Amino acid sequence: MTMPKQNRPVFIIGAGGIVTDAHLPAYKIAGFEVAGIYDMDVEKATSVAGKFGIPNTFANLEEMLLAAPEKVIFDLAVPGSAIAGILQQLPEWAAVLVQKPMGDNLAQAHQILQITRERKQVAAINFQLRYAPFINEARKLIDQGVIGEICGIDVQVNVFTPWHLWQFLYGLPRVEILYHSIHYIDLVRSFFGNPKGMFAKTTKHPAMKELASVRSNIIMDYGDWISANIITNHCHNFGTKHQDSFIKIEGTKGAIKMKLGLLMDYPAGVPDVFEYVILEEGKEPEWKNLAVDGRWFPHAFIGSMAQVMLAAEGSIAQPDNSVEDCIYTMACVEAAYESSAGGGISLSQ
Repeated sequence: MTMPKQNRPVFIIGAGGIVTDAHLPAYKIAGFEVAGIYDMDVEKATSVAGKFGIPNTFANLEEMLLAAPEKVIFDLAVPGSAIAGILQQLPEWAAVLVQKPMGDNLAQAHQILQITRERKQVAAINFQLRYAPFINEARKLIDQGVIGEICGIDVQVNVFTPWHLWQFLYGLPRVEILYHSIHYIDLVRSFFGNPKGMFAKTTKHPAMKELASVRSNIIMDYGDWISANIITNHCHNFGTKHQDSFIKIEGTKGAIKMKLGLLMDYPAGVPDVFEYVILEEGKEPEWKNLAVDGRWFPHAFIGSMAQVMLAAEGSIAQPDNSVEDCIYTMACVEAAYESSAGGGISLSQ
């Protein structure tokens, strides 16, 4: 992973669970300086600042902006609907990392993109799964040609997710794809680029009636030679024996399978497992384990912030996870919801 030459101070807007569970632990590991934090709940921000040794807590956004040094990175961890309004208040040319999703829908995503363009902001979206340590290892094997030409990616999540930890999701019109499977959609895009189209169905569950959807079946269409499938079920409340959570990448010469331990028994999680196999003529396929240092949470969050810092210092033209790129992840999400609403071909047809 390429790291920035300059360690610019970070000002965080938002002090919720994702900040305390992932952003701040990741920045501590990376040695990024968090110089200030603001949240509408001042007491919460003060508590987080004390726990993580953040020197400055602000009563409001205006106070934070007045105190912000010139070379600062703003880290937004707010609801999707609040992103555009905050970006409009940030300075022109500001460097910003925005917690996913890029708004609540494609219309808001376009608004965010337009604001960042008009204000010439270096803006990226925190689709951090593409920087997870096990994904970095997979890319190394792929770049070395170890598994040949990639021809398929499958994501399978069959777990019991404690949705009550994110109360803001209750009552929202979109949940599973927008707040969870969006990670996998973005990951597939990072390997294959934009798909030709999306097929999807996202569904509710009788045990989680307060939530819009908690299960999804998604196919990303890359034509006749590449398969990309995402299947999620967050309602498997039948013990851990048959729970599963993995990403599998298949190539012409081998395959990689990565167990996402974080999602099983969340938030405690279980150990990740990275396995790969290489086809050898005359030999039975033998799967091997590869030790990987770090996990999705919090280590992947180092990569997404590093991209913003690299772009801000001029080491790269723009972040890999820039708003210019991530607008297409949001377009895929929108297409998935439209596909789900449209339904399949009826038998009468």
